[in-house]
Amino acid sequence: MILKFAREERGQGGIEYILLAGGIIVAAVVIISVYSSMVGGTATTLNESVGTKIEEIGSAINNTS
Repeated sequence: MILKFAREERGQGGIEYILLAGGIIVAAVVIISVYSSMVGGTATTLNESVGTKIEEIGSAINNTS
């Protein structure tokens, strides 16, 4: 029974496709997590910069009034 199972080749192609799809999914998750951390840091920096500029503009408008 074990020898028959070892020689059996049906389903081998299906298993290879499953492994390939799993590798692609793992790569996609890694790429998305790296990309999101890079974009998140940039977005935080941009929000802080814009907030500072808005405060400067608001105080400049208040000083001219």
